Amino acid sequence: MNSNTLPSNPNQGINYEGKRLKEIWLAGGCFWGVQAYFARIYGVAEVTAGYANGTTADPSYEEVCTGRTGHVEAVQLRYDPERVTLTSLLRHFFQIIDPTTLNRQGNDRGTQYRSGIYYRDEADLPAIHSTLAEVQSNYQQLLVTEVLPLANFSAAEEFHQDYLEKNPAGYCHVDFTSLAKNQPEAAQPTEYRKPDPTTLKKTLTPLQYRVTQLDDTEPPFANPYWNQDEPGIYVDVATGEPLFSSKNKFASGCGWPSFTRPINPESITYQTDRRFGMERVETRSRIGDSHLGHVFDDGPVDQGGRRFCINSAALRFIPLEQMAAAGYGAYIPLVKNE
Repeated sequence: MNSNTLPSNPNQGINYEGKRLKEIWLAGGCFWGVQAYFARIYGVAEVTAGYANGTTADPSYEEVCTGRTGHVEAVQLRYDPERVTLTSLLRHFFQIIDPTTLNRQGNDRGTQYRSGIYYRDEADLPAIHSTLAEVQSNYQQLLVTEVLPLANFSAAEEFHQDYLEKNPAGYCHVDFTSLAKNQPEAAQPTEYRKPDPTTLKKTLTPLQYRVTQLDDTEPPFANPYWNQDEPGIYVDVATGEPLFSSKNKFASGCGWPSFTRPINPESITYQTDRRFGMERVETRSRIGDSHLGHVFDDGPVDQGGRRFCINSAALRFIPLEQMAAAGYGAYIPLVKNE
């Protein structure tokens, strides 16, 4: 893996100061690639390469490589549980290791390259064990990834920290393609909250309020996003919840923004709308319960056949170049081609 081709980091521009971060320690072979991989998972605030669960204090890389100190090359993750769950992190972990090989990952061999999950908080055990059971169902061989309390952890030398960022031709056994395959999790209510009606009346325009809160409809062709093709993300104007990507926007000719799918199916709720002598399927945002528009079965067949016809007044557009600073860095891969 050449670090020039590393996926973008969705955590850039996010301020984790003041967040109650949790910790977990993972070992999956050479820590260079493991560190670079987890640094690119939304919600991971810090990743430190180091040596865990050995018999000596503050070992050197050379000492660990002898296999005589008992240490394992590991990374310490500090993550925001409001942005990413431990289960999600562990699922990522098992996508980049072979949990059935003992003391080996890729070309790396030795006890220092065993795979493992190390914890300090016993409250993490249910998530760890349920994920292990889920992964075991995909293998005939027994998993050999060890699960142990963290006995000790020493940060590795500065030379090893962010190694792939500093060494474009550096060795890496980790496959980063799985990052592109993973969609961001549905937004949690703790991330986006619906303001009270008084606040909404002050912050929304009269048209935005009528559309989102009173189920009104804006005029076709006379709205800002119906023919916009700039790359970016569309969020709920009332709460900021991510809803649609420009990648899934298409020209339907109806006069309103049209999308083939939402970013996450769980972000949209559906209701039967029998107003005006018609029966249609209304779409609403999950967290804000904002009226968005309707969904029809006349969209592009090769993209699922659905057309999400959405009011511009229900949306706020965030251009691609502003997404990281606005806190939507995790969604950048869904907007641009890596």
